[in-house]
Amino acid sequence: MNAPAHLSFLQLRSIAKKSGEMELSLQRTSIPAPAADEVVVWIQAAPINPSDLGLLLANADWSQAKAAGTPQLPVLTAPLSANAVQAMAARIDISMPVGNEGAGVVTEAGSSTAAQALMGKTVAVLGGAMYAQYRCVKVNQCLVLPEGASAADGASCFVNPLTALGMIGTMQREGHKALVHTAAASNLGQMLNRLCLKDGVSLVNIVRKQEQEELLKAAGAAHVCHGFVHISQGSHRRTGRDRRHHCF
Repeated sequence: MNAPAHLSFLQLRSIAKKSGEMELSLQRTSIPAPAADEVVVWIQAAPINPSDLGLLLANADWSQAKAAGTPQLPVLTAPLSANAVQAMAARIDISMPVGNEGAGVVTEAGSSTAAQALMGKTVAVLGGAMYAQYRCVKVNQCLVLPEGASAADGASCFVNPLTALGMIGTMQREGHKALVHTAAASNLGQMLNRLCLKDGVSLVNIVRKQEQEELLKAAGAAHVCHGFVHISQGSHRRTGRDRRHHCF
């Protein structure tokens, strides 16, 4: 379907206030018709990356959060410490959209051939402000998903893959021969493992749970360490399944 020329929709926004509050709210906004090299994407899925959480929640005390607004336009506030307000000086009292990446269906396209070719396609999108019902973006910010892939399948196409590629690229530029990765069973960790296997890069995967160890070993990981060593005030405390450090 074609979106109206002036599309009104809901968008999640975050604002750190000088008064010492962090506020999340759903706000109604709008976009004009897309330019020749733009498309309008109906956002159907968006991941929550650590970089999203930093902008979304900052260092507010969400255990003291309070709800307000209406069911249609809710508002959630939580207190910020004076140090947190000072640390976020650059964004104080600026309402900011959230969400680095997402995926959905192109509902309207500009006049260019490249834009028209995306009409009706399910695409992954990078460009911020993805925690919204719609997003207008340049054609070159879109990645067409394979036939049969859902928006949820492709919503994480950019941040984690580019991070994994960047880790390998940095390792190679600095002349290192191997990587050690913690939280290795995460979405990012699984991508990194596949890339390292493909490129012949030695990778040590560190995880905390037996099922995570088994997941990576089933995916072909050559080196998986289960458990970790916590160092505190000169003493060593080993934790893990049986309080030992296992490497496979």
